[in-house]
Amino acid sequence: MRKLRIKNLVVIFSVIALVFAFSFNQDVMAQDEAEFTLKVAHADSTDVYKSRKHAQVTAFKHLVESKSGGRINVEILGGGAAGGEREYVESIMMGSIQAGVASGAMANFFPEAMVTQIPYLFPNATVAWKVLDGEMGDKLSTMLKEKTGLRNLAFAEVGFRHFTNSKRPIKSPEDMEGLKFRVMETPIYMKMVEALGGNPTPIAWTETYSALQNGVVDGEENPVSTIVFANFAEVQDYLTLDGHVYGVDWFVMNNEFYNSLPSDLQRVVDQAAQVSSTVGRGLQQLNSSIGLETLKKNGMEIYSPTPEEKEAFKEAAQEPVVEWLKDQIDPDLVDEMLNTVEEYSK
Repeated sequence: MRKLRIKNLVVIFSVIALVFAFSFNQDVMAQDEAEFTLKVAHADSTDVYKSRKHAQVTAFKHLVESKSGGRINVEILGGGAAGGEREYVESIMMGSIQAGVASGAMANFFPEAMVTQIPYLFPNATVAWKVLDGEMGDKLSTMLKEKTGLRNLAFAEVGFRHFTNSKRPIKSPEDMEGLKFRVMETPIYMKMVEALGGNPTPIAWTETYSALQNGVVDGEENPVSTIVFANFAEVQDYLTLDGHVYGVDWFVMNNEFYNSLPSDLQRVVDQAAQVSSTVGRGLQQLNSSIGLETLKKNGMEIYSPTPEEKEAFKEAAQEPVVEWLKDQIDPDLVDEMLNTVEEYSK
């Protein structure tokens, strides 16, 4: 299994290297000669080595421009230049921006997106990739297009989310009792923390560090790479690698714009999106691996639950959230996702 993981990472990193080597050495037509302008937005850092989203859209830009012979000019609106996720997804739906990469905000426009956020759904990234890149992912993408007019070009990766806190090590749901956790302003995360015995407190991302620093909340939950980037080790002492939710990035495009492209350029966009999502996934995996060492050096106590302990977390959180989710979206879709993950996990 370890050899398989190493082999997968080598393949991913090789793709990243080839993409960037290829992309930055291509000569394309001048921008004023382009037939189409494609604006693509994200709200993350514009450091291509730290931000999975920026790495993804940068690879997409250079692949599209080179493979289209300069017929498509891609403009990146990164670092929140087009607003937060909710704002630029609305802009994509209206057509003032053509594409973007979004995660948590997608449920505001497409509640069915929450089916990927069921606690302890995916046992590992390999299973998540197979499910999202297979028939189940195709079904969700089709539903998204029909309900919103957004075309999902590819699924990328936010990464597995973990709990941190400043009070004590968390090895079981009982250890979460009485602790306040900052969560996104998303109901499914509040239901999950409640089921585990914690007290969920919705706080805007921009206010999270100060809330942790001032003791407004005791902890938070995020992927390792985000915990590093946000310097949470300065205000959090303990990290539990429970992987309660596998975060998904949706690479969405205005479907009317996509349909306005000639068929050959549609193929260019499709292929570039698939390759660029692999770049984003690869960088996320790399930064998470390196990030654990960084957090250790910065003094965080890191605990990895045993299979039995992780099962206890799953038993406490999954069923209550699933029952709640079935009241929000089609119950059959929830069951289909659970069954598909179980099938691939075998």
